[in-house]
Amino acid sequence: MPTTKSVMKKLPEVTLAFWIMKIAATTLGETAGDLFAQTLKLGYFLTTIALFLVFVVTLVVQLRSARYNPFFYWTVILSTSMAGTTMSDFMNRDASAKYLSSGATRLGWGPQGLGLGYPEGAAILISILLLIFLGWKLSGMTFQITEIVTFRGEALFWSAILVSNTLGTSMGDFLSDSSGLGYLGGAALVTGVLLVLVALMKVPAVPNVLLFWIAFVLTRPLGATAGDLLTKPVAKGGLDLGTAGSSAVLLAVLFGLMAYAQIKERRAATATAVLGPEADAVQPQHTGRP
Repeated sequence: MPTTKSVMKKLPEVTLAFWIMKIAATTLGETAGDLFAQTLKLGYFLTTIALFLVFVVTLVVQLRSARYNPFFYWTVILSTSMAGTTMSDFMNRDASAKYLSSGATRLGWGPQGLGLGYPEGAAILISILLLIFLGWKLSGMTFQITEIVTFRGEALFWSAILVSNTLGTSMGDFLSDSSGLGYLGGAALVTGVLLVLVALMKVPAVPNVLLFWIAFVLTRPLGATAGDLLTKPVAKGGLDLGTAGSSAVLLAVLFGLMAYAQIKERRAATATAVLGPEADAVQPQHTGRP
């Protein structure tokens, strides 16, 4: 069985840089998902199928990797964010004018959306996520991501991420569209909750693993509201920068961060090769904290 040290190399360090990349990836997931489904008018149904297949391909690459590779890991995070965006939209929205661009009557081929609404859609996703965590708990495996040592553990981990990103999209769209807070207000509310989680890190009675997963879910609605703020029309409270332009800029930012993380990882691997196992002892350890 792999040691904890070797497994840690398949996962990034949970640092401030980790959360910056997570927010960048989820914001890009929102703008890119909307680009394919709405701007290019492929529709929620077709886009969901296509992006879910992209998720499967990126996940296979990540699972087959022997050690942590920033490009592999963050590509999966991005693909879950994009797929989660259209999966949420397909569940919650319908073909009414409220959810379509001006003058549009349809989006792509196939079903236009189930029209469940954000509360019911979120309830379903929360139930699925809780079932995943229950199965995870009953399996006897730890929720600490740095100690995942089996294929089943990784499968549970990525399943939870896919559902949490879908749930986060529903939460973000609800805050932006239905709560009355608007895009900026929704983003401010989620940011405030995340700051509370940071404060709770100082409370010994609150498990850091719990804080990590709550923060992981909440960074998705932050990305969703930020993405909507960038792309939606000014009349609706957005900046009207467009899905294509916003996605291009966010992709460049994310790839820049991924390249920087790759350089750091290679330097660490080189130090380990030169200095031996003692080099690992001075590497920063995962905390699982937001």
